[in-house]
Amino acid sequence: MRAMFRILGASVLVLALAPAVLAQTAAPVNPTVVAVKGPPALLLSNFDLAPLGYATEEFFFSGTASSYTLAGAATPDGKWNAVAAATSPFASRIVVVRPTDPKKFNGTVVVEWLNVSGGSDGAVDWSMVHREILRGGYAYVGVSAQKVGVEGGPSLVGLGNPLKKANPERYGRLSHPGDSFAYDIYSQAGRLLRAADTIKVLGPLVPRRVIAIGESQSAVFLTTYVNAVDPLAKVFDGFLIHSRFGNAASLENASMAAAPGQAGGVKLRTDLRAPVITVLTETDLMDSGIPGFRRARQPDTDRLRIWEVPGTAHADNYSFSVGVIDSPSLPVAKLAAGWEATNKILGTDLAKPMNNAPQHHYVVQAALWNLDRWIRAGQPPSQGVPIKLKEGGAPGAPASFVVDANGLAEGGIRTPWVDVPTARLSGVGNSGGQLGFLVGVSEPFDAATLDRLYPGGKREYLKKVEASLSSAIKAGFILAADKQEILDLAAIAYRGSR
Repeated sequence: MRAMFRILGASVLVLALAPAVLAQTAAPVNPTVVAVKGPPALLLSNFDLAPLGYATEEFFFSGTASSYTLAGAATPDGKWNAVAAATSPFASRIVVVRPTDPKKFNGTVVVEWLNVSGGSDGAVDWSMVHREILRGGYAYVGVSAQKVGVEGGPSLVGLGNPLKKANPERYGRLSHPGDSFAYDIYSQAGRLLRAADTIKVLGPLVPRRVIAIGESQSAVFLTTYVNAVDPLAKVFDGFLIHSRFGNAASLENASMAAAPGQAGGVKLRTDLRAPVITVLTETDLMDSGIPGFRRARQPDTDRLRIWEVPGTAHADNYSFSVGVIDSPSLPVAKLAAGWEATNKILGTDLAKPMNNAPQHHYVVQAALWNLDRWIRAGQPPSQGVPIKLKEGGAPGAPASFVVDANGLAEGGIRTPWVDVPTARLSGVGNSGGQLGFLVGVSEPFDAATLDRLYPGGKREYLKKVEASLSSAIKAGFILAADKQEILDLAAIAYRGSR
């Protein structure tokens, strides 16, 4: 394996780590870590992070990974008993984004299981929460945990551009043995950060908290990680599982498809070792080829918070366009222009404009902040309530949302976009291309409807927005740091005649 990493100018750092899991269940792991010069193949933003006080670096790490198997059934309650199985050599990579000034580091590293639904590594949650990461002084690490991101293979959207195809000269030395080993590869990446005082992948930073985060496909895999692997690995201090649907990935064939016995959904185990926040959009609740999260609902516990956010879609304007331009210095007018309703996505026409509800982005940022405080100070976040649903009358009939007079879902985490609406926002009901079922809809109200809802015109609308926003901030579902930006966006977006 050492010959794989002879890169000109790269510094090789070797560290003998603790076992990937408990000594009796897995072989010891001794990864080799290589710092690789030059920009990594990972879209983070179209603005420079250096003036914001952040450095971006890439490291290859290699060694031996374990797969897992279940000693028992994959029961719907999530209490899975996993044991280490086969071992295989691997070579993958991490991308580190860290404060250059140690004094600005808040002590927390956010570790994303990179999303491969597009056939290559995607930093979906970096995009969603990077504004909070940058202003809060977090460090970020993206992990190429799955085979598709490294080697290529089937994905939701075509075959994508995996690392070894995107840059064979740089990444040809990498080797991924398959997704049944992804869980341990991810653990080893997290464990590298715990040894940061020895190998310096975080430069001079020494982490005090390490948070796991992942969205969509990554969230489905993290659900399995929490239920089966975390009781053994004990690497992460908390988990932010974002848009996970209702199932969990299997261990043995590591597929997103529901494992045997999961057709009705799978919950998170109730004896969680570390705090977990799960954030769900409307899309995630409903069945769409895989079980919706409504089949996996469960009560909050002293280590679990479930936030369901009405008026949101699995993917939206922020996912496809706004996130990459959203720098702290971006003028609010340009930010507002990115939120304009559109029915075009990746060159495809949708049947309706996709969901353009900003609360998705803002609530996930608040979830990260709350999880960090929960770990650091032992202060649990506010509990949410479920979005209201009504089940189909006939056996097997689909569920639907209980909606108000404006067509917006009732219940859930309340924000100004559903309490003081200017459009009907939903996470379901669209089509077009391969992603249409994930992007929801936005149907702006006409001026006559806005005048009826807000007879006092823009002034009345903004007063109600501020009142709703203040309630959401008080409950911790939106951060005070985002208040002025949200008010400015509301002022620009209002289309009433008064």
